[in-house]
Amino acid sequence: MIKVAVVGVGAIAPAHIKAYLQFPERCKIVALCDIYPEKAERGAENFGLAVDIYDDHRKMLDREDIDLVSVCTPPYTHAEISINFLRAGKHVLCEKPMASSLAECDEMNEAAEESGKILSIIAQNRFCAPMMKLKKILETGLAGQIVHAQVDSFWWRGLSYYDLWWRGTWEKEGGGPTLNHAVHHIDIFRWMNGMPSEITAVMSNAAHDNAEVEDISIAIGRYDNGALAQITSSVIHHGEEQQLVFQGKRARVSVPWKVHASKAKENGFPERNEELEEKLNNLYQELPGPEYEFHTGQIEDVLSAVEGKKEVLVDGKEGRETLELITAIYESASLGKSVKLPLSKESPFYTAQGILKNAPRFFEKKGSIENFSDASITTGGKYE
Repeated sequence: MIKVAVVGVGAIAPAHIKAYLQFPERCKIVALCDIYPEKAERGAENFGLAVDIYDDHRKMLDREDIDLVSVCTPPYTHAEISINFLRAGKHVLCEKPMASSLAECDEMNEAAEESGKILSIIAQNRFCAPMMKLKKILETGLAGQIVHAQVDSFWWRGLSYYDLWWRGTWEKEGGGPTLNHAVHHIDIFRWMNGMPSEITAVMSNAAHDNAEVEDISIAIGRYDNGALAQITSSVIHHGEEQQLVFQGKRARVSVPWKVHASKAKENGFPERNEELEEKLNNLYQELPGPEYEFHTGQIEDVLSAVEGKKEVLVDGKEGRETLELITAIYESASLGKSVKLPLSKESPFYTAQGILKNAPRFFEKKGSIENFSDASITTGGKYE
C-alpha cells in the first residue's frame, strides 16, 4: 500500500485527491498540508479522509510512512518542496509548471537522481483518449512529414483572477498563460512534434491591468527541416476553444479530431484524397483510449512506477524540456529577438533572478486577497 501526502490544498488538489481515491487497493492518503491549515481540514472533511493535518511541509519530511507526495502549491514553491521530499526519500508528483526557472528544474532533477526516487510532472492532458490517439496517428507517418503545427491554447480569465495573492507577478506565479495555462498544450506539442531549433515571440497584456505578467503571447517555432509552428497562449479568448493541428505533407490531423487529405491535380491544385482520409479515420476510431484519463490517468501511471511496473511517462527531464520551450518564448518576447534552442546556462532567463531582471512588467499588481470563497475552477480539455 502506497502512503500518500498532498501538499497545498487549493483549487487543483481535489483533482489529485479524487484520483488517488480511485485506487483504494493501491494507495492511501495519510496527510494533507497547507499554509492555511483550515483549507486542509476542509479538504479532509469534504472527502471523508482520516488524515493528519500540517501547516508546513517540513514537518512531514521525517515521516517514514509517506511514500509519495503530490505537490499542489504555487509555482515558485515547487522546487524547494519537491527537493526537500526527494532528499527525504519520497517519490514526488509535482503540479505544472515544474518550477519557476530552468535552474530550479536542474536542481530538482539532480535531487531525483541522487535520491533514486521518482519525480513526475503533471501533464494530465497527455492522458486523454484524443491526445493519446493523435500521438499514435502521427507515429504511423501516414500524414507525412509535419510541415506546420498550430497550437491554440485559448483560455479566458476575468480581471479578478489575478487578485489572488500569488498570481500576476513574475516572482510568485512565474509568468502568465504561457507558463501556467498553455503549459498543457506546449507540453503535448513538444511530445508529439519535438523541439524547434529557434523561437521568435511577442507578448502583451491586453485585458488584465492588475497583473505584471502577459495575458497573451504568440510564438513562431522554426525547425531545421524548414517546418514552422505557431503557438498562441491566452487568457483573453472567450469560449476557450483549444486545439492542436498538424499539417503533414499528405494530410492534416488534429485534436479535436479532424482529418483532411489532399493530392495534387496535374496543375498542382488540390483534390481530396478520400482513400487516405478513410484510412486515417478508421485507424483513429480503432485505436483504444487509455483506461484512466487526465489526473486519474497520470496518477495511475505514477502509482505503477512506484510499484516498479513501468517508467513514468512524464519525468523531470520531460518537465524541464517543456519549461525550456516556454522560457525561450519569454526570452524572445522580452528581449525582442529570436532565440536558439537548446538554451544554455548563459541564457539571461536561466535563473529566476534573471527572469525578474529581464521580464517586462505590463502593469502593477493592484489587488491581493488570500483566498477566494469560490474554489471551483475549469481545467480545459474540451477535445471532442
